[in-house]
Parts: sequence; C-alpha cells; structure tokens
Amino acid sequence: MINCISVLILTKNEEQDLPGCLSSVSWCDDIHVFDSFSNDRTKELAENAGARVCQRVFDNYSAQRNAALRTLDYKYSWLLILDADERIPPELVPLLSTAIKDAGSEVDGFRIRRRDFLGKSWLKNAQISPFYVRLVRHKQAEYHREINEVIAVKGQIRDLQGFFDHYPFSKGYSHWLNKHNQYSAMEAKRWMDEQQGGMEFSIRKALFSKDFSQKRYHQKGLFYKLPGRPVLKWLYMVIWRRAFLDGRAGFIYATLQSIYEYFIILKARELLEKQQKS
Repeated sequence: MINCISVLILTKNEEQDLPGCLSSVSWCDDIHVFDSFSNDRTKELAENAGARVCQRVFDNYSAQRNAALRTLDYKYSWLLILDADERIPPELVPLLSTAIKDAGSEVDGFRIRRRDFLGKSWLKNAQISPFYVRLVRHKQAEYHREINEVIAVKGQIRDLQGFFDHYPFSKGYSHWLNKHNQYSAMEAKRWMDEQQGGMEFSIRKALFSKDFSQKRYHQKGLFYKLPGRPVLKWLYMVIWRRAFLDGRAGFIYATLQSIYEYFIILKARELLEKQQKS
C-alpha cells in the first residue's frame, strides 16, 4: 500500500473497463471514481471495489475534470488521474512513490509516457502524443479546452520514467468511431471559434516550445490550416513516424486517425455553410 497518492478515475458507462483499472491501482487506499451518471453497473462495481463514488451531470470534458479536482475530498496531496481504459503496471508504482518523495516544493506535476494498444499491439511508432501529465499536486492544476483538454500546472513539471497503459479499442472499432464522431464535431466547432476569434498560432512554439502541451496546441492549430490534412496525417504517421513498424495495427491506427481528421473537415465546412446562409 502506498500512502502518499490519491487516485481519480473519471467514468461514463465503464462497467467493462473499470474493474481492470481499479485492480491496477489496488495499492492505493484512497480511490475516487467521478462518474457522469452511468446507466450501467459502473457505480456498483466501483463501490464494491471500495472506491468512493461521486456523480455529476456531464457538460464538457474540461469542466468535468475540473469539478473532480475541486470538489472531492482527497486524502493525500498528490493525485494520479486516470480514465477507465487505462492501467498502471506494477513496475510503475515504486517510481510514482519515489518521484513524489524526491520532488521539491517547486514541482507540481509529473509527465508520464503512455503506451496505446490496439489489441495486443503497442502502437509504439504510430502513437502521436505519448506524454501526459497525470500525477499532480492537488489544487495546483486545472484543465482547459472543451475537447482534447489540456492540463495546466502551476509549478514545474518533471518527466517520470516508466509507462502507463491505454486500451482505446477495448470496446471495439465501432465504439472508437462513435466516440471520435462526437469529438470531431467538437473539434470543428472549436476550430471555427478560434478562426473567428482571430487566434494566432506560432511556428516557433510549434517547433521549439519546451512545454509539450503548448507545443502540441500550436502544432494542431497550424496543421488545421493545411490542405489535404487526412492524407498528410496518414503519410506523416506511416512514413515519418514509421507506423509501418507497428505492423497491421500501425496501418489501421493511421487510417482511423485520417478518417477522424476528415470528419473534422466535413463538419467545419458544414458549420461554415450554415453561418453563410444565416
């Protein structure tokens, strides 16, 4: 048992994946499940496992995560944030504890590398964004952006050695496509809002920013201005990032990401046409 870290798991109808996630953090004596009023057995399974459950009506991703950060009564000052389809391997656990013990008062967060899997295949090369801030000092972090939310930490962020695992296709391709169909509508709206608001994106920050979240934000903003994005994304993933080395899984993932990109383009055009008609 590690008595220095609380765990937060955000859920919505996660009866399939939640037990595995809870099992991977069984070393923690302060597990919180923040649920968006699931209509399956999510709440029951969490309570049976000894987790503390709080429910809130979902409005958007950043608001939901911020509500969990602000309103729950955590036992410890450090918080590990997970989704139900993520797992903490046993070898990462002592690294979490050591990182906290060695952290000075100026450190408020740790960035951990995530391994995405398609089936049993680790998308080692195909995965675009492998680093995520998931271990934070309580009350020193806040989420921004409604979709593909970004966490901002007040103090310094350090990189933590080791991996945690993510299974985005655990519920099948249909679930992934349905979820990204919703994401694409939100991304299209966000893109339209940024364009109309005169948001400017920096090539310098996209290439050289030391803040990974800021770097990805400006990269995405500039990428959205390019023509032929779905094809460019597929080529970037398969050739430049060498997703072909991940075998069949790498090609599948690159193709699905390109489809997602095309969804965003179509929905942005649809929004623009509606505005022009009104």
